[in-house]
Amino acid sequence: MDAQPLYDLAPIARLMLLGVVIALGPLAWVWLRNRHAPPAHRLRVLTLVTLFLTFDLVLFGAFTRLTDSGLGCPDWPGCYGAASPIGAHADISAAQQAMPTGPVTFSKAWVEMIHRYLATAVGVLILVLAAVSWVERRRLSVHWAWPLVTLVWVCLQGAFGALTVTMKLFPAIVTMHLLGGLVLLALLRAQAVAYQMGELGSQGRQPVSAGLRLALVAGFALVWLQIALGGWVSTNYAVLACSDFPTCQGSWWPSMNFHEGFTLWRELGENHRGEAIGFPALTAIHYVHRLMAYAVLAVLLALAWRLWRHPALARTARLLLAVALWQFVTGLSNVVLDWPLLAAVSHTGGAAALVIVFTGAIASTRRSPQGSAAPSSSLSLSGSTP
Repeated sequence: MDAQPLYDLAPIARLMLLGVVIALGPLAWVWLRNRHAPPAHRLRVLTLVTLFLTFDLVLFGAFTRLTDSGLGCPDWPGCYGAASPIGAHADISAAQQAMPTGPVTFSKAWVEMIHRYLATAVGVLILVLAAVSWVERRRLSVHWAWPLVTLVWVCLQGAFGALTVTMKLFPAIVTMHLLGGLVLLALLRAQAVAYQMGELGSQGRQPVSAGLRLALVAGFALVWLQIALGGWVSTNYAVLACSDFPTCQGSWWPSMNFHEGFTLWRELGENHRGEAIGFPALTAIHYVHRLMAYAVLAVLLALAWRLWRHPALARTARLLLAVALWQFVTGLSNVVLDWPLLAAVSHTGGAAALVIVFTGAIASTRRSPQGSAAPSSSLSLSGSTP
């Protein structure tokens, strides 16, 4: 059998059509529920719906990776040149027969293709946001560049998705693909807040002290670093390098190889010399993430306490506290329960939730000219409803 080309654009029109069909449901719902609302409100609702679906896409992407379905279809954007595993039945059967425990099976092919269908639908929704924002740009208080930047980013994210497949789950690419999905969440959340602030006018962004504003930004930067470390753990399959807690392999400082573990540009399962990666390297990857988790948890708890002291930020504080504890429980479950699928996907969901909460809080606040926060406000910074 001839080798399957990595890129086969033959099914791309059918995939785009499927994305349009899936996106029609959310678009119709937003239009029917808000047909008499002003354009800014409809765009805000559509942005929130797209944010929700993108969050689901991030979770399904984690499910795809954790079930080893990332190479369920070894080409891109289709599956053996077909728009679905049904059209690739013969090729999948041959691959599965040749390697029964390999990466290509019918179930894995369906998981991979459903992920691509959902990603295409999200791309269609973002394209609609950009197009409508351009058409209505004179009637909006939010600059049309917001959705345009989001559209450019989702295209880059699609390119990383293609590289994930064609570069055979190259760890650095898979980690960047995960981070790209979370950046997309942040862009959509900030865009939704911008529409909300435009509707609220002068009562929009909540003034906070310079110290609190800096703490939010610094905390968010630390969360991004921890997410990158977590992605590196997952993409290198280093979760089970430490199966006990709070120690690792019965030691507070196990044998680790940091150079080999954090050589970023290398093949999956190999070190920089092309040899099989050693267990001390996997231990280093895991343990650095765990040690950083202690610091991040402490920062999140302290930040939640500071936010709780401001009436307008109390809901954000509660959400931040809840997600921080969720991350601790799911992260611990991954270690002591041998990396169960539900806990692993939930841990990714918690990371995505942290990005959304932080982005909403930062985008909804501003530095107070007097250097102190206003005593109260009715604005909810953690979320909004259609």
